[in-house]
Amino acid sequence: MTTFCLVPGAGGDAAYWSRVVPELERHGHRAIPVDIPEDDPRLGLPEYAALVAAAIGERSEVVVVAQSLGGFTAPMVARDTKLDMIVLLNAMIPVPNERPGDWWDATGAVEARHAADTAAGRSTDFDYEQHFVHDIDVATKAWMSEHPPRTPSDTPFGQPCEFEIWPDIPIKVLVGRDDRFFPADFQRRVAKERLGIEADEIDGGHLVALSNPVGLAQRLLEYAAV
Repeated sequence: MTTFCLVPGAGGDAAYWSRVVPELERHGHRAIPVDIPEDDPRLGLPEYAALVAAAIGERSEVVVVAQSLGGFTAPMVARDTKLDMIVLLNAMIPVPNERPGDWWDATGAVEARHAADTAAGRSTDFDYEQHFVHDIDVATKAWMSEHPPRTPSDTPFGQPCEFEIWPDIPIKVLVGRDDRFFPADFQRRVAKERLGIEADEIDGGHLVALSNPVGLAQRLLEYAAV
């Protein structure tokens, strides 16, 4: 049995994984969505990593799945906790000691989003509907309106991601091919430059755990079975 430790993106709300958890459990695996109160300015990257490590505990056969900003938590967890695999899902991929606030300029993330928007004939202004929920069905949007995301504090964005090297374990980069916030081409480039690996793609946008939970769970199960 694999334990999937599910790390949310900015805001840290475990409810993001609520559609994926039952799919993983239905196949006989354990799924642990970690809730991280990222709206609390007293907490930052070290505390986020500690919460994830505490959720894992002494369990073995652990796959950490990190969404978006959660990519900055994953290597800090792996520094002190034995993992079998990391899956970076539409994730910010850091280099050692990089600050999340510096990642945008270092990778050209905003420029990549603007270029993709321009090519598609969209406004280049950030818009929640356009960039985050464009591929999410009406029922799920209604659920989301009842579970509004937390607004993350500024604390982690000024902190270094304290690790020396990515762990020598399988690392997968999974990209939503319809992601408008971190366009797929951009994510593939960053994965190649920073990890030296080719990214995989899946149907869905930035919030793929909500727009394509069944497909995402199936891909995670395939990764764990290798």
